Amino acid sequence: MTIRYSDNGLWVQKAGNEYTLGLSIKGQDDLGEVMFVDLTDTAAKIEKNETLIGVEAAKAVTELTAPFAGKLVKKNEGLSENPEALNSTDFSENWIAVLSDVDETEFNALSEKEPQIG
Repeated sequence: MTIRYSDNGLWVQKAGNEYTLGLSIKGQDDLGEVMFVDLTDTAAKIEKNETLIGVEAAKAVTELTAPFAGKLVKKNEGLSENPEALNSTDFSENWIAVLSDVDETEFNALSEKEPQIG
């Protein structure tokens, strides 16, 4: 498994052919405590910079976008009922979506280190 980080506050974990995206510690710090999410009704194909999820949090209301294109395998439907899961540092809880058919070079272009908080 390989983990990389996008500039907009997402972690991306590659496991085999699938790429799981979730809210990084920096993303959590930028947003503050998440209180509401809007799981966008996205098509099976996600384009780069397309909205994955709308987030309402203590510090910001924003849309988190995909750092690369891919085929949507699944979304974390549980976030609708439990948006606080995005406040967790546990990857098994704060994941947003799983993509496949991702261009490997786009994944490798992401940072190997999580951006600094501050």
